[in-house]
Amino acid sequence: MEKKNPLQEDLERLEELQNITQPFMQMMMEYRCAMEEIATKLKNLNEEFALLYDRNPFETIKTRIKRPVSILEKMERRGIPVTIENMRRELSDIAGVRVICSFQEDIYSLADLLLEQDDIRLIQKKDYYRSLHLIVEVPVFLSSGKLMRRVEIQFRTIAMDFWASLDHKLRYKKNLRNGDLIAAELKECADAISGIDCRMQEILIQIEGGDELKKKQPH
Repeated sequence: MEKKNPLQEDLERLEELQNITQPFMQMMMEYRCAMEEIATKLKNLNEEFALLYDRNPFETIKTRIKRPVSILEKMERRGIPVTIENMRRELSDIAGVRVICSFQEDIYSLADLLLEQDDIRLIQKKDYYRSLHLIVEVPVFLSSGKLMRRVEIQFRTIAMDFWASLDHKLRYKKNLRNGDLIAAELKECADAISGIDCRMQEILIQIEGGDELKKKQPH
């Protein structure tokens, strides 16, 4: 049997949304705008850091909109009727931004500065294994007026992002032999990476002047 490509799968699943296709596309446009708004805010902070402190707080920034088929599957797994209102209320990861930083301190500095902006509303904050996850609401300005839409933001160090990619593969791999053993090894790797990130942060402080660096880092 010929394997279907993701776009074909999405189009077929969208047929299930016959009565809400136009509102669905409108919703996706709103979340795309919200995602780009967050990305722009972070890029502006990156530019300011480069000017003031002669270095960039993050290496890369990635954005993604959840595929329609993934949205439908998530709603079905939760047993939630597929409506636009339910999607907006129940899903916080339709729009996502991932920020990859070199150092741990930059993760928290960037997150604090973003949350200090008066048009950002924090919905949820989770901090684990030096990977910071935020759910925020950001305004989207359209011809119909201002809308508040949620965006998931993930802050990670370079090392932790590498670890997270393997962890993601493990979580979605079915019938994996020795899954528990691999999960335990990944846990040990996460602890080791966290330790390395701390050491790298200390080295940066030594390179850039110790206490002087701490004083100039914004919080």
